[in-house]
Amino acid sequence: MSVTFTRRDASVAASAALLAIGVARIVGADTAVMGSRAVAWETLKAEPTKVGEVRHVFQAPTATLDELESHITTLNPGEVPHAPHKHPDEEVLCLKEGTLEAYIGSETTRVGPGSVLFFASNQLHGVKNVGATPATYFIVKWNSPGMLKKK
Repeated sequence: MSVTFTRRDASVAASAALLAIGVARIVGADTAVMGSRAVAWETLKAEPTKVGEVRHVFQAPTATLDELESHITTLNPGEVPHAPHKHPDEEVLCLKEGTLEAYIGSETTRVGPGSVLFFASNQLHGVKNVGATPATYFIVKWNSPGMLKKK
């Protein structure tokens, strides 16, 4: 007995595979919990942006968080990464080099290298490079269980 595999069969198989992938994403089957790690600076690819560059460090669920995300931004003098904004997740900014003006709520504060900023949930915040050199800062953001919108 011979079996013939038609274009229709291939189309049905491909559709079923895509559906299975979509279902796996909905239930989170394709998102592994991130374990401990060390990320060397030289392994991070600098991606150009309109205002400087960004290096993506990680973005994944952990044993206690729905998502932990970290990136490193280098902001050119006089630039802002985006307008002041707010969001449910909290974040920490650690300034490696340069001078930033930080907007937190209704206050503005100037900070230099080694400074740490905490942006609370749903509080208006933003930064601007007010120095003469690029400003590089590390961002760590997290989403506690139940915070991410279900797709």
